[in-house]
Order: sequence, then structure tokens, then C-alpha cells
Amino acid sequence: MRGQVVDTASATEFMNEILQKISADELSDITGAVQAKSARMQELMFDRSAGQALSRAQLKGLLRSVFATRRRAESILDSVGVEPLAAAVDDLLVGTAGLTARFAAFDAVLGEHAEQAFDLPGELLHFIYPDRYWLWTRWMWDPRTETGALPLVTMDDVALGGELRGQVYLQVGEAVAFVDETGKASGFTALGGGGSGGPFGIDVYLAAVYGVYMYTVLRMRMTQEFNRLVPELPDLVRRLLGVYYREA
Repeated sequence: MRGQVVDTASATEFMNEILQKISADELSDITGAVQAKSARMQELMFDRSAGQALSRAQLKGLLRSVFATRRRAESILDSVGVEPLAAAVDDLLVGTAGLTARFAAFDAVLGEHAEQAFDLPGELLHFIYPDRYWLWTRWMWDPRTETGALPLVTMDDVALGGELRGQVYLQVGEAVAFVDETGKASGFTALGGGGSGGPFGIDVYLAAVYGVYMYTVLRMRMTQEFNRLVPELPDLVRRLLGVYYREA
């Protein structure tokens, strides 16, 4: 990406709006919950002997850690099968092929569930290897509708496209890296933990950005009665990040 990537004025404006709706203590709690989610997913992934495949219970735990697949965990396991899904997860995370090919192979194994599990590969990569990979969810960037948190804080000419999902993932990662670095310098990703939150401060910030955007759209388009059913912003951010419910 060349030229200015981050719309710093918009990003800072979102930061100010977020801080009016979420306290520093709540933001710290959310960041801690995201860190705990990552640790739990890593434990599920690596608590096995060398060469041993992931079990159904481990796969179910991983699926239930992701907002988009939480309620579909059993149906995905029954439809795809434990062994094929276990092999697909291992190949996605530690396979030797390029990232674009691994994304495509993972979606192929998911088959009819690939659309329902749109966020799954990005979540697995990021939360199991948070220092190596980044998060990509539909609420961050949906290439079909061209909506999400990222275009709200980046310049209009920033490219987030690609013919293959893996290519889009790489573009999203580059944009996330720019927002994260600019946020650390300007202070707006510090609200989600910043340096102390490690790789998760940017996740909390972008989820809060999308939450603020959702509230703005709902206020303009929906009735007041419907708006009352929408969770408060801290709970909405937790739901987007998959930490509203904490698994035993």
C-alpha cells in the first residue's frame, strides 16, 4: 500500500466517541477477555501428543470460541467430519503451502459451511498465533458489501480486494498493520490495551469502531423500540470478539 493509508482524523474521532461510551476499566476487561480467549484456543490446539489429531472436543471448543460458529459447532462437526476438519485446521495453521492456498483448501473442506464460517480461518490464525497473523472477520471487512470497520478508518483509495479469499486476507493484514502502527503513535489503539494489550489492542479498537458505526446506522434507520434490543456498546464489542460468553 502506497501513500497515506489511515484516515487519522476519522480514527481519532472514533476513539473519542468510543471513550464516551466505554470506560477505561471496561476496555481493559475486554482486552483481558480477548487475551484469555487466545490462551484458551492455544491450549485446545496444542494440548496433544506429537502427531496426534485434534479431537472432537478440541474442535468443538475452537468452533465455540468464534462468534460466527459458536452455535453451529455441532452441525459443522457432523457435516464436515472430525478427521477432515482436524486435518484442515492443522494444514491452515502449520501447512507448508502459501497462505492463499491454505485459505482456499480450508474453505474447500468446510464445503457448504464455508459461508457460515467466513470468519473462522482468520480467527484461528490470529488467536492461535497472535504475533504472526492478524484478525479478519466480516465485521472488519466484508468484500461483498464493501463494509466494515477498516474502511471507516482508512482512506477511500485503500485496496482491500482480491480474487481469492487468501489474497483479501493479505490485504486486510497490511491495512490492519498500518492502523495499528498509526494508532500506537497517535494513541487511539491504546484504548484497547495498546502496547500492554499486545496484538489484541487493535482488535478491541476495530470492534468498538464497528459498534459505534452500528449504533449510528440503527439510530437513523430503526425504530426506538428496536434500538432498545441492541446490547450496550461494551457487550456488543464482547460479542463481536467472541468473548461475551466464557467457555468452561
